[in-house]
Amino acid sequence: MKAVLYVAHGSRVEEGNQQAISFLKEVQKEIQVPIQEICFLELVEPTVEQGMTNCILKGATEIAIVPILLLTAKHAKKDIPLKIERGKQQYPKVKFSYGRPLGIDHRLIQTIYKRIIESNIPITNKSEVLLIGRGSSDPAAWRDFLEIATQLKLKFGIRKVEIAFLYGQGPQFDTYLQILKERQSEQLFIVPYLLFQGKLRQGIDRKLNETKIPQNVIICNSLGYDECVKEVVVDRVREVLNPFQLKEVVI
Repeated sequence: MKAVLYVAHGSRVEEGNQQAISFLKEVQKEIQVPIQEICFLELVEPTVEQGMTNCILKGATEIAIVPILLLTAKHAKKDIPLKIERGKQQYPKVKFSYGRPLGIDHRLIQTIYKRIIESNIPITNKSEVLLIGRGSSDPAAWRDFLEIATQLKLKFGIRKVEIAFLYGQGPQFDTYLQILKERQSEQLFIVPYLLFQGKLRQGIDRKLNETKIPQNVIICNSLGYDECVKEVVVDRVREVLNPFQLKEVVI
């Protein structure tokens, strides 16, 4: 019997965890699989290990594991696969398959633009955008994020789109803040590229308030969960469930 195990990141802010659960319950309605469980990579239970066990206790003989992560970095490449390997050793008769993060997708870029439009401040030919990512030590995450910024710029004709990270490799948000007061841009939209309301988003808001940003800087809502994000996650689930129709990564 097939099962799907959704692996959300986990947050110290309970609101963020509840957002993830509510969103994934909507995703589950689109997936015709009898066993579907939600777990968290860190900070919150059920853990990935507990999620696997829950699936097997319900009769699962095949478990498709889908990371609810924006970019392919250490969590997706190492942390979750390591847990899957341990699961395979513990449950040798169970088949495990592994999906991919949301990655670069035109629907996510559409959602970024939607967050800008939601500010109700018109975009001009002099407007600029800053995307703030969580960050990673994996340079692939930096490259993918830069590609997302480039596609946003080209698709919607925005004059300049920059990226910054809260930690890890690449341009740092703290460094960006130091020069923000001297920015000569006529209008700057800041979009946190984060799925849920958690400590990272709270930290961004706090730092921006402490910096006393100019009036021409508009802080937008985070990427969050919307219909476009839901469509991408549903596709990622279907990819791993249908290996002969769509590409799948099996470990």
